[in-house]
Amino acid sequence: MRLAYLGTPEAAVPPLRAVVDAGHDVALVVSQADKKRGRGGALVPSPVKAAATDLGIPVTSRVLDVVDAGVDLGVVVAFGRLIKPEVLDRVPMINVHFSLLPRWRGAAPVERAILAGDAETGVDIMQLEEGLDTGPVYASRRVAIGAEETADELRARLVTIGTEMLVDILSAPLPTPVPQDGDPTYAAKLEAAELRIDWSRTAEEIARVVRLGSAWTTFRGARLRIVRARPTVGVLQPGRIDGLTVGTTKGVLELVEVQPEGKGRMPARAWANGAHWHPGDRLGT
Repeated sequence: MRLAYLGTPEAAVPPLRAVVDAGHDVALVVSQADKKRGRGGALVPSPVKAAATDLGIPVTSRVLDVVDAGVDLGVVVAFGRLIKPEVLDRVPMINVHFSLLPRWRGAAPVERAILAGDAETGVDIMQLEEGLDTGPVYASRRVAIGAEETADELRARLVTIGTEMLVDILSAPLPTPVPQDGDPTYAAKLEAAELRIDWSRTAEEIARVVRLGSAWTTFRGARLRIVRARPTVGVLQPGRIDGLTVGTTKGVLELVEVQPEGKGRMPARAWANGAHWHPGDRLGT
């Protein structure tokens, strides 16, 4: 098939490469515009744009350019922008979405599934339409979420599965899609404030925040990133430290790996040994 491919982050790179390897003619890639990064403010291309350039595929940031690309189908993976009706009326599109629709429509389905304590999620390939992830579904696969699996680990598994599904569905005429069934929930973009640990929540809830990556608290006025932790049984006042455990409103959180401000990641025990506790020390003060 002659395709357009619309995607932006690293998670959208493996499907692009797989589609090309499968022999499809990707005539155009659409990705978000270059962004300034680093202290020098240099413009840096998105991971998908960098991959497309490496593959020798023309790249644009204008969705409307798809209309004149002469393609049979558009493939959308984590693009990050809604596609306007005037484009969808001219070019049919499918979307690889990392959830079991209609649960977790929107920008952050992997993170919201973990935060909600979902036991499973999955990958859907759906027909793109004007509404936010509302289109009927061509293919779906369920995936169990590991009890301590991080968002990055889960996303990597879903990308692998979604890539296989995409290549498979493009190898034959598209089947008849099935309308979504169930009550929709929305996966709003993760806000920075949600990653600051609130020790008045339960150990289970805090552990889910840690699994998202970049969860943080403070210790003696400095930021402390909690990289890995697990909930366990115990009783401590919220935020109170005892060895490698921290109190919450229900249960305690055992610290496994941390990153003090200005330093690299390290085992929690190594950090604790160098922190020299005082009676009554707390996190999050």
